[in-house]
Amino acid sequence: MRNTKIKIGETIQQRRELLGLLQSQLASISGVGLRTLQMVEGGKGNPSLDILLKIADPLGLTVELVLKTTGKEEEA
Repeated sequence: MRNTKIKIGETIQQRRELLGLLQSQLASISGVGLRTLQMVEGGKGNPSLDILLKIADPLGLTVELVLKTTGKEEEA
């Protein structure tokens, strides 16, 4: 489970950085608190589906894509 949370956080962080956004900017755009975003990107806590949706949407990601990305690496 910890591995999955870290991979979700890494996927979100990589996409955010690719788009040139700071954590504070994504937090503001998504309506998620900065600390919450930091915890998700750091693989800490247990973000709800609602939180993941709020973060993924402005990044042009779907929760399904984020989860599929992590699942592929675990299957290998």
